[in-house]
Amino acid sequence: MIKPDAVAAGNAGAILQQIEGTGFEIVALKMIRLSAEQAAQFYDIHTGKPFYDFLVNFMSSGKIIAAVLKKNNAVQDFRTLIGNTNPAKAEEGTIRKLYASSMELNAIHGSDSDENALIEANFFFSNFERY
Repeated sequence: MIKPDAVAAGNAGAILQQIEGTGFEIVALKMIRLSAEQAAQFYDIHTGKPFYDFLVNFMSSGKIIAAVLKKNNAVQDFRTLIGNTNPAKAEEGTIRKLYASSMELNAIHGSDSDENALIEANFFFSNFERY
């Protein structure tokens, strides 16, 4: 998911190009704006954590681009591509090093497991929206 900070900054196209350029196939893609309720539902796993309220407010503050990607070893390869949550610690050339401005405004979300990838894909897309 390309987050509101990266979409607002006009970086979505470059990020999508980088994703495709590293061998990922885009299976589904849409631009939407999450309501606070939808953002709270998506990030329910973080309820009660110190950053939860900020995250819900931030993720409902503007447009996002949700995507389902396909590639062998997709989750691990995508986590490598996006880089460390803290852009100051991210490897050169990673999406967060290039486009994130802070740990909180970190440009992109990537699933942390195959199981969560399926849950998150189902949150945004029906089977009819995946190609």
